[in-house]
Amino acid sequence: MKKLMLLGGSRYLLPVIEAAHKAGIYTITCDYIPDNIAHSYSDEYCNISVIDKKAVLGMAQKCKIDGIMSFACDPGVVTAAYVAEKLDLPFQGSYESTLILQDKGLFRGFLEKHGFNCPHAKRYEDKKSYLKDTDFFEWPVIVKPADSAGSKGVTKAEHPEQLEKAVEIALDGAHNGAFIIEDFLTFEGYHSSADLFTVNGKLEFVSYSDQLFDMNAENPYTPAYIIWPSSMKNKYQDELTREIQRLMYLLDMKSGIYNIETCVADGKPYIMEVSPRGGGCKIAELQRMAYGVDLIESEVRKAVGMPLKDIVQTECDGVWCEMVVHAGFRECGTFKRIVIDPEIKEKYVKVMDISAKQGDYIMPFTGANMALGDIFLKFDTREELNEVMSESKKWIRIESK
Repeated sequence: MKKLMLLGGSRYLLPVIEAAHKAGIYTITCDYIPDNIAHSYSDEYCNISVIDKKAVLGMAQKCKIDGIMSFACDPGVVTAAYVAEKLDLPFQGSYESTLILQDKGLFRGFLEKHGFNCPHAKRYEDKKSYLKDTDFFEWPVIVKPADSAGSKGVTKAEHPEQLEKAVEIALDGAHNGAFIIEDFLTFEGYHSSADLFTVNGKLEFVSYSDQLFDMNAENPYTPAYIIWPSSMKNKYQDELTREIQRLMYLLDMKSGIYNIETCVADGKPYIMEVSPRGGGCKIAELQRMAYGVDLIESEVRKAVGMPLKDIVQTECDGVWCEMVVHAGFRECGTFKRIVIDPEIKEKYVKVMDISAKQGDYIMPFTGANMALGDIFLKFDTREELNEVMSESKKWIRIESK
């Protein structure tokens, strides 16, 4: 029986474990939080930090694994690439390429070097070294941890006097002690976050989304709604696909899933993030329903060296919205339940996955890890979606005390 090591333990791993078990694969989950839900579904659990590369490698050798993944677990991606390279296991790319993709500063530098559209950006490790560069940027700027995901630690600074606090927030969210400052891009339309798949470096499945934010949330840069298909103009989608493909070849990427974030600003498309993992927020699960393409099954099979089934580019069946359920300031407190209008639920809701349990304490929406759950909704048209979702505060209620 093949063995698959999964870094992390969140609920986003449950469909991965299910797909592995269907394929007859033994699963081993790893992190330092024994109470995480995925450990109750895997075949074995190892209490090891996902960022401790050597410890994970030692356990992988002891368990004699056939594959390793860090699905929807951004901190573990570099570790997964390290272990895969040391043990000659399948992975999207080399350890060196993964380091570039997983560090926002290194990635911006790579994009600039190879002629991709890229905002002015610089990477720092010294928390005061940015002071000499304030004239380099076009204000306002965005300050981010170099190696975190889910919008954790991201802050907009309107002028240099706000940088000190923004840098402190970024470093609190960083694992490697580095942060970046880059020009703030004003999107034309919406930011996109979607999962893509390559086979031998060639893009075989591509999608783009509209990612909307809740500007009233504690962190207004954390995605609150993701919509498929994207309203991005086709010419920009085509150019992004060509540029993502060029990036894959430059980095000598192989086969696997990627979470890719893109946008359009000043009439130019930008590749903002490329991570060799499935995205959080259940993106691959929604895409499976919307496009009929199972990227989770494909990634599981790839990870342990099993033959891939055909991955076919398809069109989106209908108009879909993933609603990331989150609390506003008034709803913070002890969670009781979520109530949805019965008519809306019957007509539009296809999946309702609420992770918050009665008695949990609800925190402000500072990052994706503070979500209370996800709801998938399907509509016939974008106009119908816009009309219904614009009234969401009327038909969904978070009860707390």
